[in-house]
Amino acid sequence: MENQLSEVCLYFEYKLYRANRTIKINAEHFEAFTSPNFPALAESGVHLKFNKQLIQRSANKKQLKVSKNLATDIALLKIFPGITKTVIESVLNSEGLKGVILETYGSGNAPNEKWFIDLLKNAIHKGIQIVNVTQCSGGSVIMGQYETSIELEKNGIISGNDITTESALAKLMYLLGEKIPKNKFKSIFETQLRGEMNNKE
Repeated sequence: MENQLSEVCLYFEYKLYRANRTIKINAEHFEAFTSPNFPALAESGVHLKFNKQLIQRSANKKQLKVSKNLATDIALLKIFPGITKTVIESVLNSEGLKGVILETYGSGNAPNEKWFIDLLKNAIHKGIQIVNVTQCSGGSVIMGQYETSIELEKNGIISGNDITTESALAKLMYLLGEKIPKNKFKSIFETQLRGEMNNKE
């Protein structure tokens, strides 16, 4: 089984995690990493036990292709109580900005004031891709579940589903670097590429 792994992993404290599902949760303790929305691929003890049903298997034997055209003109915007229009404007009006990871509350909720929605709509109109991810360690974004996320869904904000912020940043950099047509970008981002998220139901 060891030779059949064809993905980037992280091994720490007797557990093998899918790297793009893993976050660091502690800077000092031994249990420093976790995979909040996806089980460990394997656990070691006296024997190495793989969760075989979770291992990704590639049907083709193509040579590894490393994508180097990563877009770095992106921003991470964490929503917090009392965040002002000026702060959000300064981020969304950054020169050359191509994408934003929007960290929202709970299952994808954000302020529903008109000025906030208008700023997001204007950014999307300018071609900026905005991805909604949750600030919570575990769980997923379900836009439209509550009133405070209905407007986000209506205006074309991309759902990050259960992706981690770290993976969302990397995925955004990659997809923007691939110069995907704007009308296809949302559906491609919301589709699992390398096991980094569950496919949207």
